Amino acid sequence: MSKFKSKKDNALPAVNTASLPDIVFMLLFFFMVVTVMREDTLLIENRLPQADQVEKLEKKYPISYIYAGKPAKGYEKFGKEARLQLNDKFADISDIRAFINAERAGIAREELVDFLTVSLKVDRDANMGIVGDIKKELREANALKINYTVGTGSALDN
Repeated sequence: MSKFKSKKDNALPAVNTASLPDIVFMLLFFFMVVTVMREDTLLIENRLPQADQVEKLEKKYPISYIYAGKPAKGYEKFGKEARLQLNDKFADISDIRAFINAERAGIAREELVDFLTVSLKVDRDANMGIVGDIKKELREANALKINYTVGTGSALDN
């Protein structure tokens, strides 16, 4: 009869980690592609009114955001009246023209300058007088494409 040797060492084989760097870089690349960075830090309260008619913008033209509302918690030192926010700082109505000109200058492709859309994000409790003043300054800056951003009634009403 033949002799069979029984294996006495029943230890598990070592885990092969050769593909681990590939997996890590693939995950890193995935999160870099799908992550959206917030453009502006809101210094004002921005509870948008509920929308009843919504139209999605078809083409991704350059969009500049103008926020209006009373200062948020932590920024009460700037008053209790509705304020204007351009990018990450408070501004006056008279700063809108310079803001629009700077946004136009920052557009990389010259043919898209005429398609600059200004999106107004106005708090639902803000006075409509500030909206009228903003629209007047936008007209004087020849920024005639205006988008009014409103909420859909979901988490924005909290």
